[in-house]
Amino acid sequence: MLSINNLHVSIGEKEIIKGLSLDIPAGEVHAIMGPNGAGKSTLSYTLSGRSGYDVTEGSATLNGEDLLGLDPSERAAKGVFLSFQYPLEIPGVPTLTFIRAALNAQRKARGEAESTAPQFLKLAREAAAKLKIDFEMLKRPLNVGFSGGEKKRMEILQMAILEPKLLILDETDSGLDIDALRIVSEGVNAMRAPDRAMLVITHYQRLLDYIKPDRVHVLAGGRIVASGGPELALELEANGYDQYAQAAA
Repeated sequence: MLSINNLHVSIGEKEIIKGLSLDIPAGEVHAIMGPNGAGKSTLSYTLSGRSGYDVTEGSATLNGEDLLGLDPSERAAKGVFLSFQYPLEIPGVPTLTFIRAALNAQRKARGEAESTAPQFLKLAREAAAKLKIDFEMLKRPLNVGFSGGEKKRMEILQMAILEPKLLILDETDSGLDIDALRIVSEGVNAMRAPDRAMLVITHYQRLLDYIKPDRVHVLAGGRIVASGGPELALELEANGYDQYAQAAA
């Protein structure tokens, strides 16, 4: 589903991603772990189309279609979703308004009929209930005054409503207590599907206790230096990244 080949990405004059290759088949969850500065967030921003991240070489395709040639809104319409480490606050824009606008923009780009207000409200109520979100919160400005756990649950709510094909979770466990982590992870696990792929970026094994990956990759020095099963995350938790950082140097 997602295929990345020899990707090189620079920010200004500094090269961050240095020949990264990765394939995530449909139906699978892959985790990327690595030390600070390895390029994990750079990879997520590059795939989602954030400006300032310059691809100098290589390719990235989703279901055989070039991602890098699309602008961010086109990537979103194709099914790319990025869950931020630090979700943005948008004062003055109610959460429900924001999510419905995003949903209908994607539907329009795909040539589908827009969701009516009753249809959307029913969908939002059902998704909020599953994530234990008070529906009244959805009437508040997006993420304004929300705790870290509430912000992350809002992003999982957006995922549930938008139904993306490629989910990129950038340190979704950041700032979550145990209860919030469990609820958010349950929401992510509910999104598993044969026609959907997930890329989970994390520093810590604890998230992978809840979201079980099919494959784990170590990103160091701007490229994948090791891959394995879930047991690789346990090894990293026990021994750290030093041996892989040295291999990437």
